[in-house]
Amino acid sequence: MTTGSETFEFQVEARQLLQLMIHSIYSNKDVFLRELVSNASDALDKLRLESLRDGNLEADTSDLHIAIEVDKEQRTLTVRDNGIGMSHDEVVQLIGTIANSGTAKFLQELKESKDAAASQDLIGQFGVGFYSSFMVAEGVTLLTRRAGESQGTRWESGGEGTYTIAPADDAPQGTAVTLRLKPEDTEDALYDYTSPWKIREIVKRYSDFITWPIRMAVEAPPKAAAEGAEGDEESAGGSAAEAAPEVETVNSMKALWARSKDEVTDDEYHEFYKHISHDWNDPLETIRMQAEGTFEYQSLLFIPSHAPQDLYMRDRKRGVQLYVKRVFIMDDCEALMPEYLRFVKGVVDAADLSLNVSREALQQDRQIQLMRRRLVKKVLSTVKDMVSGAPERYTTFWKEFGPVLKEGLLGDFENRETILGLCSFATTRDAEEPTTLRQYVERMKEGQEHIYFMTGESRSIVESSPHMEAFRDKGFEVLVLTDPIDELWVDAVPEFDGKPLRSIAKGQVDLDGDGEKDAETEAERERQKQDYADLLSWMTTTLSDSVKEVRLSSRLTTSPACVVGDTHDLSPQLQNIYKAMGQELPEVKRILELNPTHPLVSGLRTAHGERGDDAGLAETAELLHGMALLAEGGELTDPARFIKLVAGRLEKSL
Repeated sequence: MTTGSETFEFQVEARQLLQLMIHSIYSNKDVFLRELVSNASDALDKLRLESLRDGNLEADTSDLHIAIEVDKEQRTLTVRDNGIGMSHDEVVQLIGTIANSGTAKFLQELKESKDAAASQDLIGQFGVGFYSSFMVAEGVTLLTRRAGESQGTRWESGGEGTYTIAPADDAPQGTAVTLRLKPEDTEDALYDYTSPWKIREIVKRYSDFITWPIRMAVEAPPKAAAEGAEGDEESAGGSAAEAAPEVETVNSMKALWARSKDEVTDDEYHEFYKHISHDWNDPLETIRMQAEGTFEYQSLLFIPSHAPQDLYMRDRKRGVQLYVKRVFIMDDCEALMPEYLRFVKGVVDAADLSLNVSREALQQDRQIQLMRRRLVKKVLSTVKDMVSGAPERYTTFWKEFGPVLKEGLLGDFENRETILGLCSFATTRDAEEPTTLRQYVERMKEGQEHIYFMTGESRSIVESSPHMEAFRDKGFEVLVLTDPIDELWVDAVPEFDGKPLRSIAKGQVDLDGDGEKDAETEAERERQKQDYADLLSWMTTTLSDSVKEVRLSSRLTTSPACVVGDTHDLSPQLQNIYKAMGQELPEVKRILELNPTHPLVSGLRTAHGERGDDAGLAETAELLHGMALLAEGGELTDPARFIKLVAGRLEKSL
């Protein structure tokens, strides 16, 4: 147990963030109160949930509420709740540090931001909550005691380099945050946050929907006070000015999802989203849904306008909030939303679930599974509406969440075709404008049978690949797939709208089969096969340790050679992904394709016909294979030997 006051230094990132807050990077300072009220509401939700789970928890849950207290003379504002509270260790962990791997990048972008709107976007992506207090306060005191514990904790800081933590024996259950407001005559004090009308206005605007009562003591109206004193002036204690203050509930506590659409404004939806997501930006889309009949539930979901910092972190929290008959049950209900829609925020309020249902039970609950199916279809249909009716919003959505949505192509078989129709891909047709598969199919050449694609680490690598040459020459559009997830889903999705998907870096490619057949071209190919038969056989044997086969290519026009995989082989990029995950894979040999019209290849054929199995020709074959690997951005098995062979050839040419 801690017995004395301790002084700590803020984590470097936290200290930098506090300085940015203190120096007013955000124009609308009113939101600090929204953040504090939101934290208090979360604490009350957690206490009610904990009391349902633990019947032995020694906690008072008889009158859960949030109180806002102001002192004009001392210029203090306090936001108090009687919720779950925090232990000493939780205070150190939650208040003194920022546990987020994107902190450094976030702070750098924030410092470089020149305008308030951009700063707001960046803050919204990170979510700073408690720290926003320092926009209006020159000092903050936090007094807290965790429910079920006997000793409380007092935290204090002026927002500089350090903060102090001390035990507090007199701390009530819950948390109270007291702000010592900046002087009124400073440039930062744009509003009087000790004024009840100002507090009431902020709460109504940002937190009216909070399901817990938000109470504030205000002076009794003079008329009411006077009427109360009529006929008994002496017992009233004197004039109306001396009447005791009244406690007023300043929020309506009406759940937005339970109100009709006509009763709720877009601004109210947006503020509710910010409350549950701790985002400072408006959502991209608001989705309402109400199911009636044998199984009733209501939902209010949101698609954010920015991807959160932890979107790709393994230990991130995901899922929507679950309520049962307006009673909060769970903050991150993963059972209601699949992994690939983890960016969706919102609430689902069911009518027929148990109040103490566990996460494990939810995974098997038939009603939950039915709700999940309907919610997923509703979210996907909303994105589909954006594709056709709101292209600008869809562009934003795809930029922020496209790679995540594509994860659904691997696991959601029921909605795979729908998801595929919502995807956009870079294409060789336009370097700037991505395309949907529907648009690609509509542009396919007459007689074209396949949707062509190529995966790679970057667009530049894909576009400069030898595999692209014949497709570019003959005007076939190719999808350029550079997201890591693309390596996985292309093998799992065979077709779209009856058109097979075909990698241009795998299997045999017959572009003359996608269009009109050319008898003269077919005859030329047969002649080349006969002319190169001996060379191909010899090279297959010579390079047998590295390649599965050497054959002529119909996809090359300018390069001498390229390396391709068999139709069902794993691509090199996919092999690397599996290896990075610790999975051992058997060696996969690829196929070396030669361009019979290239002078190097034709010269090699002539030399082989004259000299047979020559050591120098074997080195040339090895160099040809190495160049093909490098041309596609691959790695050489023995770079040192390759350099030695190249150096030797250059020396002989001098």
